[in-house]
Amino acid sequence: MARKVREMIRSRRIVAAALLCAWSFGAHAAMNFCAAPAMQTSERTNADPGVKALVKMVQSHVNDQPKARAKLHTEGTLPHEGIYDESIEAEKDLGLMRDAALAWRATGDERYLRLVDRFLFAWTTTYQPSFNPIDETNFESLILAYDLTASALPVKTRNAANVFIGKMVTGYIADMDKQPRPLTGNYRNNWQSHRVKLVAMGAFTIDDRKLINAAQRLFVEHIGDNIAPDGSTVDFAERDALRYVTYDLQPLVTAALAARRHNRNWLPERAQSGATLAEALNWLTPYALGTKTHDEFVKSSMPFDAKRREAGLPGFSGQWDPKNAAELFHLAARLDGRYAPVALRLAPTPPAWLAVCLPLPAR
Repeated sequence: MARKVREMIRSRRIVAAALLCAWSFGAHAAMNFCAAPAMQTSERTNADPGVKALVKMVQSHVNDQPKARAKLHTEGTLPHEGIYDESIEAEKDLGLMRDAALAWRATGDERYLRLVDRFLFAWTTTYQPSFNPIDETNFESLILAYDLTASALPVKTRNAANVFIGKMVTGYIADMDKQPRPLTGNYRNNWQSHRVKLVAMGAFTIDDRKLINAAQRLFVEHIGDNIAPDGSTVDFAERDALRYVTYDLQPLVTAALAARRHNRNWLPERAQSGATLAEALNWLTPYALGTKTHDEFVKSSMPFDAKRREAGLPGFSGQWDPKNAAELFHLAARLDGRYAPVALRLAPTPPAWLAVCLPLPAR
């Protein structure tokens, strides 16, 4: 009798352990990009000021309703032109969605999860991808919101988000793959960086092996097309602006972070030309530290740059402000700790969302 009892207890322990492993795997699989562990009560009380600020901001929007649109368009337009203003306003939903997901992970407050559910379902059932990466780059926040909350979302929202992200990723891959090689124009400049970012983040989030492999192939190809072996970029040559170097590299670093969370190291990944993302960050570092300076857009070949300068938009004339690279280097520090001193010099604390998402730099 005692033997049977012992066997029964042992059997139950094995089942319990298996269930625990299954639950742990599911929770991990639904949280790929961000570490963002749930905080204990004492940790919430003593949380980083940036974390507290993020949670407080989300709390003030907890009853907001989504402003989902079927179309967004800001690329190539100035404020008050076309649907620029409406698009900028609607895009705030995407950042709020991400921040609400992070606030939920940090606090466990179900109100934030309900906000993500409401906004995510509205956007993934309303928006129609245009495959313009400049208009759609901020959908990285929607992907992150889903990535953080998938295991806890209602089935209808999870299904809608999976379909939406899959449609966006496969559409971008098809668009890039149909272009003649070698790639030219905006298929080798910063536009392609944003395409690659959306593909990588989406592919890893929905965990589709075929799409992940396509993302890695396109990432390496773009490193070779856009970055010279010395680390300078096509965008710098075309725009004569460090603003566009930052705009080019930040999505690539974000893509590499998505890969790193899946044990793939893209930072030193070398293109056939010998170029790497690491070399591009190293090339920008002296400008970020102020040992080199640069007057922006003086020799830009793009008429739209002159249009924005004449319209008085900040950052399109005069000397480049290194602080514009603060988020880029804080992200890069999560790939390689060597970039942490640069990041901390530019901004002593990371952006609030990153403080919750990936609070510690890499070693």
